[in-house]
Amino acid sequence: MKILKASLALFLSCSLLSAAPGGLAYASQNDQPAAQQTTQGAEQTPEELQQLAAPIALYPDALVSQILAGATYPTEIVEADRWMQEHPNLKGKELASEVDKQSWDPSVKALTQFPSVLANMDKNLSWTSSLGEAYVNQPQDVMDAVQVMRARAQKAGNLESNQQVKVETQGQTIVIEPSDPQVVYVPAYDPWLIYGAPVAMWPGWYTYPGLDVAGPGISFGVGFGVGVFAGFGWGWHHWGCDWHGHRVIYNHNTYISHSTTIINRHNFTRNTNNFKRTTNNFNHNNFNHNTNNFNHAQPGAQHGFAGQSGSHSGAFSGFNHGGVANGFSARGRSSFGGGFHSGGFHGGGHR
Repeated sequence: MKILKASLALFLSCSLLSAAPGGLAYASQNDQPAAQQTTQGAEQTPEELQQLAAPIALYPDALVSQILAGATYPTEIVEADRWMQEHPNLKGKELASEVDKQSWDPSVKALTQFPSVLANMDKNLSWTSSLGEAYVNQPQDVMDAVQVMRARAQKAGNLESNQQVKVETQGQTIVIEPSDPQVVYVPAYDPWLIYGAPVAMWPGWYTYPGLDVAGPGISFGVGFGVGVFAGFGWGWHHWGCDWHGHRVIYNHNTYISHSTTIINRHNFTRNTNNFKRTTNNFNHNNFNHNTNNFNHAQPGAQHGFAGQSGSHSGAFSGFNHGGVANGFSARGRSSFGGGFHSGGFHGGGHR
């Protein structure tokens, strides 16, 4: 596992750079929290942040907060998804107890309540790491982007209350919560079509079965029972969004990430070996590191883990990030605005 962590950290650090437009960046890793050591680079535009927020903006508030926080730990997202794949028989309290023993950030532990969401973040790791970086550098703007996308979906007639979610408009803020506090439904939709005017697809976006549906509507699959996780400090009810304060809330306080993985895009400096790179020698399909050429898009390239091959996101194009989680329920037509209807059920929807 130590070798796996080290390999993932090195590979992720290099690959994060490949997703960055313009100059590159590397935040020096030391014992200081990432929130304190990250140097502000060029801010992302509202349109870019809306593109990042599009895949999760219509999720319930607490799940949005877990994703934003967990995205700042992309290496742990990979580890957690692999761990889940290796323990498919763990469910309910047994799963929660074993997850609690892991060294992951509370946000990553929380995402094990939603295996399909965790697996999607692993599959689309370039998007995940970019989302985490954006939240570290521009938390208020990211929270605003989520609200902008919700307003667009609502205006397009694709966001309203139903049996799965409760949607409330409070002034200029749109709040989304589970209709049943003990059962969380993850909406499935095409994040590039659901908001009325199409949103530009994130480069190399991997369409994940069960979370992405064709057409402009929304569907619901498995209902995830979150009650069994209530006794753990990272469970569902410990998370939320403070929309007025523009922040993620964890245990009634502002969540602060201590990740050392998030890398600023525009000043690549590795203090440990005096290596500095300021030119853009990376792109989404080709990783040039001095004389070593590494082609991310080589046919049949594998990440070294078991799973099926396929196209993957951005910097990780051509790499397999694990097998597709199974067990998604069938879907019918939906009352959640112009699309499909819920086919989900209550329970601890694991794989």
